[in-house]
Amino acid sequence: MRILLTNDDGIDAPGIEALFDAIQGLGEIRVVAPADMQSASSHGITFHRPLMVAEKRVNPRMAGIAVEGRPADCVKLGMRALWQEWYGPGTRPDLVISGMNAGANVGINCIYSGTVAAAVEGAFLGVPAIAVSLHLGRNRKETQYARAAQIARAAIDRVLQHPLDAHRVININVPVTERADAPVPPIRVVRMNVAAGIDGYERRVAPDGRPYYWPNGNGMEFFHTAEDTDVEALAERFITVTPLFYDLTDASLGAWRARLDGR
Repeated sequence: MRILLTNDDGIDAPGIEALFDAIQGLGEIRVVAPADMQSASSHGITFHRPLMVAEKRVNPRMAGIAVEGRPADCVKLGMRALWQEWYGPGTRPDLVISGMNAGANVGINCIYSGTVAAAVEGAFLGVPAIAVSLHLGRNRKETQYARAAQIARAAIDRVLQHPLDAHRVININVPVTERADAPVPPIRVVRMNVAAGIDGYERRVAPDGRPYYWPNGNGMEFFHTAEDTDVEALAERFITVTPLFYDLTDASLGAWRARLDGR
């Protein structure tokens, strides 16, 4: 199996390094990731400037292509250009893995997430994709990325025991991991919570007198949650698994047809 590994925290981020190590043996891994932080870039892609790339040796074990673009750019470029350069015309990865993100991607954050968007881009282009994110505790210095990535690998292995639809995304979130010997939590398959986040903007004034607004909120507080959703399950320290799909068509399509056709 050939795997395209990407993220949104940048190719130097500890999460992608840890996940690269954890998925060894799963297949042949090619890393194509942003050159710098692209968190919360959602599904933006680059049209009006070239995508500059460079080979990057991250550590003695991991090297890859650093792309001066967004996460979705990395997958699109990787699949539509770089893969053909590496393996020949008509080739594509067997699997896209995006992560491991430093921060959970549950609830409405899935819409904002560059990590999830990179996986969605793979699925959109017809390759099964898995997004992996880690819920960070209050003391981020205690985060055990290596152990969290091993936990993520256990979840990935469980997911891959079953056939993946080429156009679907599996969103995995690992709960707070602050011990190197942390046990593998149980998995819960849940839907995405759809409540808006509780956040806002703090008004400040620049030295030159101009007002500006600084976002506040931690991204993990929501107006409400519901049972059997990713936010609730992750808070209860489960590994959450949520199947996602990029078709945004609402189920009320038939009703709208009837309304606008005058029936």
